[in-house]
Amino acid sequence: MAADPGHDAAKLRSLLDELGLLAHVWIDIDLAGVCACLAPRTCGLWTPYFDTIPLGEVLSQEIGLDARHIERQILVGLLVAPVRLDFPGFDEFESALRIRVDTAVSAASATLQFDVQQYRPDAYWEQSDTGRFVLRPGCSLVKGLTAALHPGDEGTLSGFDCYRASEYVMLVAIAREAARCHPELKTRLRERSNRRPIESREFHEVMLRELGTFEEPVPARWFVPGDRIWFRNPDGHSSDAEGFEGSWVIYIGDGLFSNFWKRNAPFTLERKCIEIYHWRHATYRRDDGVLRVDEDEVARRVALTEADSAARAQVLDAMGRWRDPRGVYEQGGCMDRTRECARWVQPNSCDIAFLPE
Repeated sequence: MAADPGHDAAKLRSLLDELGLLAHVWIDIDLAGVCACLAPRTCGLWTPYFDTIPLGEVLSQEIGLDARHIERQILVGLLVAPVRLDFPGFDEFESALRIRVDTAVSAASATLQFDVQQYRPDAYWEQSDTGRFVLRPGCSLVKGLTAALHPGDEGTLSGFDCYRASEYVMLVAIAREAARCHPELKTRLRERSNRRPIESREFHEVMLRELGTFEEPVPARWFVPGDRIWFRNPDGHSSDAEGFEGSWVIYIGDGLFSNFWKRNAPFTLERKCIEIYHWRHATYRRDDGVLRVDEDEVARRVALTEADSAARAQVLDAMGRWRDPRGVYEQGGCMDRTRECARWVQPNSCDIAFLPE
């Protein structure tokens, strides 16, 4: 953070104090900006070897459980980051925190159905000739995304694959923050959604930044609430079934990952690994030749593995390895080497650059 080092440092200290973290953080100020990190002793106690999976429980014991519990986990997770995180200023840092909180909360509460044919609320969305869902003219993007993600008790569940679901929960958080601080960005996001929504590879390139690389991965158990993560299916055959190439999830904190299809049953890291492992044992070909995965059979096999400690350890050993490169199915597991989070959104530092349509 470098816009005004003294001003930014004072704001950071105030935030840390509000969250009960000030005594655990080292802060250094120079002409280049403000540098902050978790104190080494606290790192060893709270996040040994960059493991943030137990962090929610640690913080609830050390500081207490309150309405800012997720925000606290995010801040500590960023303070122990294994890669350098540069923020243009404290305003952008605050925006990043809010986007992560919104992403985690939205992902945790999303109520969707797994359906590669897909569906969206007609009041906000219409399907174009290309099959994409575009926002209806005059509709709010935030309201449209929210209606698709959270239909309420009486609403029809929107159909998603996990890739598109992860985009929606990240986009609604970015759009909400743009409404707070950057009206021009808010308008551009809405207008693009009216014409051709930003999706798939373009979404990754335009809306997100990636932490770590394939060659220099981040630690396997370092997760920050609001991260998007890809758990790859390492089995070549079952990965040909549509929707089972892998699993895009959001880390929602407290050691849990989003379950878009069963919001009351979020995944632990271990459970997600075991589930993906058993996709290979439940794959079949329908009479029409289409490859499918029997999810009831997956659930049955997961339960058996969870009840057998030796089998469980064997599966986790195989799946806990780094994933192989794209197109390779050899000895790799399902673990991703990188994390994805939102780009900057503040007017003076926004780096969301729309590609030509």
